[in-house]
Amino acid sequence: MTTRGFVATHARDARFERGLRSFFEYRDLGIRVATEGRVVAHVIRAVPGAHFAGAPHRHDTTFQLVYVLKGWIEFEYEGQGVVRLEAGSCVHQPPSIRHREVAHSDDVEMLEIVMPADFRTEEVASVAP
Repeated sequence: MTTRGFVATHARDARFERGLRSFFEYRDLGIRVATEGRVVAHVIRAVPGAHFAGAPHRHDTTFQLVYVLKGWIEFEYEGQGVVRLEAGSCVHQPPSIRHREVAHSDDVEMLEIVMPADFRTEEVASVAP
């Protein structure tokens, strides 16, 4: 048995930082280090009062899952249209699917798990093909 890669994080120690999108804050859950860069997991929450601008983009991933913990968020997905996710909703975003954030509640919080940890994001002209 090995304990290599074991990690535990606690809410009492949570630190949120600005990240990929300026209107969201990200709490790293330590999974990137524990998996040697294979997976990243973080909690994302809205930045109160931040200007929201969801530009169309795609991520170069092999796996991406978003689970809404609190509030709601709407995404527009290539081939799917607008999808509203509320607390308890989950979405698997297939690799390279074009999408954008349309709107979210002020209190939205989401768990996001992505493979690989160091994925590339590319802005695109639109969500539609």
